[in-house]
Amino acid sequence: MFKNKKLNYGFLLLALVIFTLSSASWSATVLPEVNNIIPNIVDKVSPAVVNVNTSKIMTITSPFAPFAPFFDQLPEQFQREVPQRGIGTGFIFRKDGYILTNNHVIEGADEIRVTLLDGREFTGKVIGADSLTDIAVVKVEAENLPTLSLGDSDAARVGEFVVAIGNPYGLSHTVTMGVLSAKGRAVPSGDTGQEYENFLQTDAAINPGNSGGPLLNLDGEVIGINTAIIPFAQGVGFAIPINMAKSILDQLIEKGKVVRAWLGVYIQNVTPEIAKQFGYEGTKGALVADVIENGPAAKANFQRGDIIFSVNNQEITDTKHLQNTIRSLKPGDTAEIQVWRNGEKKTIKVQLEELQEGSASISPVEIISQKIELGMEISEITADLQQKYGFTESKGVVVVLVKPGGPAEEAGLRAGDVILQINRNDVSSVEDFNSVLAKVEPGDTVILLISRSGRTLFVPVKAIEKK
Repeated sequence: MFKNKKLNYGFLLLALVIFTLSSASWSATVLPEVNNIIPNIVDKVSPAVVNVNTSKIMTITSPFAPFAPFFDQLPEQFQREVPQRGIGTGFIFRKDGYILTNNHVIEGADEIRVTLLDGREFTGKVIGADSLTDIAVVKVEAENLPTLSLGDSDAARVGEFVVAIGNPYGLSHTVTMGVLSAKGRAVPSGDTGQEYENFLQTDAAINPGNSGGPLLNLDGEVIGINTAIIPFAQGVGFAIPINMAKSILDQLIEKGKVVRAWLGVYIQNVTPEIAKQFGYEGTKGALVADVIENGPAAKANFQRGDIIFSVNNQEITDTKHLQNTIRSLKPGDTAEIQVWRNGEKKTIKVQLEELQEGSASISPVEIISQKIELGMEISEITADLQQKYGFTESKGVVVVLVKPGGPAEEAGLRAGDVILQINRNDVSSVEDFNSVLAKVEPGDTVILLISRSGRTLFVPVKAIEKK
């Protein structure tokens, strides 16, 4: 009914905004058709949108739990189990009861209840879940259920109209409308430190409880799975591209998880300052900030400071591109990776392994690169400083003061960072650091290799003339 009408619908909606309704005949013929566009879509898709209610049993020890450290283990009569409830949304994509939703909606749930528009209620079972993409598949025992068509998120255009349907705050089948505001957004997942990538952004209202619901185009096709909002921001919501879900659906249904290839490096983007220091032309590629011990890259002799610019003869543009390229391969595949090392191109063959839960695959390290000044104080490493800042490194020097507004602060350096190298020269003492720094001219950029929270990263800092 809706196929091939998306452009016509869009034109009619724009016409409603641009033209006034001065003509009675125009109002009588066009306005009803425009007014029915969204209701017709909602009527078509709503039966396949479901409410997802979860419960998780929490053990409450006693009303005096905050004071538990002052008591021995409390008697069992002071313990009780209380259900923690959650709400979300999902949508049916197969007639035999397969439902797409967000992983965070069902994660850790002891019970899942799925309610359809017509009031039917089913017990849901998790078939597969993937925390990296925040996608999950839930199954209910039913046949001949209404379904939604999965569209093509790659073909979706910024500015086109979209519709969101969900269960915000438990308000079943709430409909909101907006436009596709942007594509390719990177969205932090909160306290986990994970950053979901390639998200769709929309100004259609998305609120708690909408998670897992469909983001639809004007053909009534799903182009995204609503998943995230920015607290206190209005008109900014995010959805997982449906093509991302389609690429892993078979694995979720057949294996219950997604099997991904693992290279085992931490990476960061190549800035002009870093490229200059490494004698590398351009800024395309990904700089290896650290190599994970006993990982595939370590076994293949990758080194910190390698710049990866090609995988299997495919040029790598940045960290995101490298991540997606490795994820498209399978564990056991041998990848031919070209790197820039010490002024020369080098080809390394590495056998990729399976990414295990909790393992770091290829993690971009965000660094701030600006034309900045230098302002910090450093010290030799001592046991007191190790204890104060919580690091274990015994080689290098430690940053003990970052001056407010200075170049080190602008570069993202913090007190407690351990400097391992300056301009690719190893540092074992303050004297080593100062001897290299003495060769730096005002306006030069120094490249510091630092260790922070067990990870290493390169930080470019612009030196200025000492005042």
